Amino acid sequence: MPIGRELPQLLKQCFMYKGRKLNFEVNRLRLPNKAEGEWECIRHPGGSLAVPLTSDGKLVLVRQYRFAISGRILEFPAGTVEANEDPFETVQREIEEEIGYHAQTWQKLGEFFLAPGYSDEIIYAYLAKDLQKLEHPPAQEADEDMETVLMTPREFEQAIADGEQVDAKSICSFMLASPFLNI
Repeated sequence: MPIGRELPQLLKQCFMYKGRKLNFEVNRLRLPNKAEGEWECIRHPGGSLAVPLTSDGKLVLVRQYRFAISGRILEFPAGTVEANEDPFETVQREIEEEIGYHAQTWQKLGEFFLAPGYSDEIIYAYLAKDLQKLEHPPAQEADEDMETVLMTPREFEQAIADGEQVDAKSICSFMLASPFLNI
């Protein structure tokens, strides 16, 4: 459990939807400050993200179609932590599936809440170095529509500054990785 948890008192479960990758619930709660009300929350098992860095100093990203925004977005390879899976196992699997690389050296960058105003999703971020291209990468999942993109850290910074669509978890993880990227 993340540091600083103060569980509210559950007064009444009002609604629960169990989905394939996440759950949605509405509950009547009493917060630690004694305020009461109904709050909605997306319950998510968490995600793992890799900031892959090639030997020549390029970041390996994906430009992926995301149905929720009806478009493509630039992001680091990431995936949902499966039941009974360690986040480190998740990130190792995801870089092989999404970008076709295996990393020899890993460094944990940290973990953070993605959108704590309405979700309990935690992202576990890692730096992946000493990459080796897989001769036969695993097949991507049927719903994955993405292309691999190589950028220097400066080019990625410029893409963010220019307003290119980049997701928040990638921007945050890039900031955590920045001290190790020689920029």
